This record gives sequence, structure tokens and C-alpha cells, in this order.
Amino acid sequence: MSGLTLAGCGVDGEPWTPTMGANIGISPSGVYTSSHVGASNGPISITIGGGCGYGRCW
Repeated sequence: MSGLTLAGCGVDGEPWTPTMGANIGISPSGVYTSSHVGASNGPISITIGGGCGYGRCW
């Protein structure tokens, strides 16, 4: 249990920082949206996201 507590406060290194973002865009072709969530820890970053626009999603 104490190991989890120490890991959570960053004693074993920098703690992971959550990240999140969202975009809405308008162009002559229509409206598009996208979003992503992830986490970063110093030079390491993991992100997953997707979006919808112009009648398709990815």
C-alpha cells in the first residue's frame, strides 16, 4: 500500500499528467470536430483521439 502512495505523489519520478483537448472548425466544406485524451510524463506522451467532419469519422 505504501508503494502505491509513494508512486502516486511522484517520489519514484515525475507523476503522469493527464491531457485533453477538443477542436471545432468551420470551412467551406462544412463543420468538423476532433478531440483527444492522453497523459505525459517528461519527454514521454501518450495520446489517443479522433474526429468527425465532412460526413466521415475517424
